[in-house]
Amino acid sequence: MKTIRIGCGAGFSGDRIDPAVELAERGKLDYLVFECLAERTIAIAQQARSRDARLGFDPMLDERLEAVLPACRANGVTVITNMGAANPVAAVERSREIARALGQTGLRIAAVTGDDVLDLVTAGDGIVEETGRPVAELRDRLVSANAYVGYEPVAEALAAGANLIITGRCADPSLFVAPLAHTFGWRADDWAQLGRGTLVGHLLECAGQVSGGYFADPGFKDVPDLAGLGFPVAEVPAHGPTVITKVPGSGGAVTLATCKEQLLYEIQDPAAYVTPDVTADFTEVSMAEAGADRVAVDGAKGRSRPVSLKVSLGYRDGYIGEGQISYAGAGAVDRARQAGEIVLKRLVRRGISAGNIRCDLIGVDALHGPSLSASRVEGPYEVRLRVTAHVDRAIDAGWVGHEVEALYTNGPAGGGGVTKQVREVLSIASTFVDRRQVQCRVRVEEA
Repeated sequence: MKTIRIGCGAGFSGDRIDPAVELAERGKLDYLVFECLAERTIAIAQQARSRDARLGFDPMLDERLEAVLPACRANGVTVITNMGAANPVAAVERSREIARALGQTGLRIAAVTGDDVLDLVTAGDGIVEETGRPVAELRDRLVSANAYVGYEPVAEALAAGANLIITGRCADPSLFVAPLAHTFGWRADDWAQLGRGTLVGHLLECAGQVSGGYFADPGFKDVPDLAGLGFPVAEVPAHGPTVITKVPGSGGAVTLATCKEQLLYEIQDPAAYVTPDVTADFTEVSMAEAGADRVAVDGAKGRSRPVSLKVSLGYRDGYIGEGQISYAGAGAVDRARQAGEIVLKRLVRRGISAGNIRCDLIGVDALHGPSLSASRVEGPYEVRLRVTAHVDRAIDAGWVGHEVEALYTNGPAGGGGVTKQVREVLSIASTFVDRRQVQCRVRVEEA
């Protein structure tokens, strides 16, 4: 059997587009995958869909398809993506319009639906994993409930001849497992091969991370030409090692170190990486250099898939009010700290709990807090104070920015550059449902 070449054209919703074009034009690919969904992304998309039934898919769908479809069609590359987000059907309709505008007739586009399980969750007795509380307590605030579905509906769309497949909340590695299972004829219970395919998907799913992007650390882990970072390609044979590489001449680097970091990225238990398709075991994975920007990986295993599917819940969780102000010159940090204390007292007087308020000095203690950030060097010459409060009502959130702005004339001296905002909070939680209750559907249309 031939070796399959799969490229990853995006690792998140806002990722760059030009590396995907490079893959479509010069990657000699069979498949190009765009992985564009995070937990909060789909909750935001559900909000957009609730306002307009024509929306709810990835806002960069137009730009991405306009950029890559001509080259993909010319080079016989099939596109697989979860840019359908909360509304794969609307995404397919929009894709048909884009294809027609580009003159790409005959394109077969598939919508994969069924991951939206909001009705199922609200009618059930599930438990929120993070709190142990009933999902029913969130019922009035739930915005989204999407199950992580596996590779099978995508493989079904490929078998139906689709060359552009748009899903909702398909698990990230499953987008890559699908073309491998389809091409090589893997069974749904071929755990060893599915574990192997999941390894491929996990290494590719974050796009530029494995080719040196997130890996880079100047002076410690230098990576060439990050401005021209190339996205990864996997060369996958029916049996034996997979090679992770990138387009020759593109920026970045594919090395043992970049691949090892990505292998361990977001892995809680290497012996039990649970996906909808398989419980993958990466504990015996081996890697070896196979040339410049080429790393051979092998040794993934697998065992039976879980009986339940994870569901990502998005729910309304009040509001964040924020105000920021800068201080510069001698004593900047002391003045900023005093300003934070003033705002804190003012907000508490307005009935906002001190436990819901944060005062951060950006560049001093905003990331790690005052204890871990205790400085052993002379204080900075400039600093920016950020005050935030998490509250139930938008009107209370608005007072944060008002009080920060009032520092202009109410002290301490020298504050400037105030910004303020109020935003609704979408929080994320998780639960599980019986996989037998989740029924995916595949609909193929022609442009």
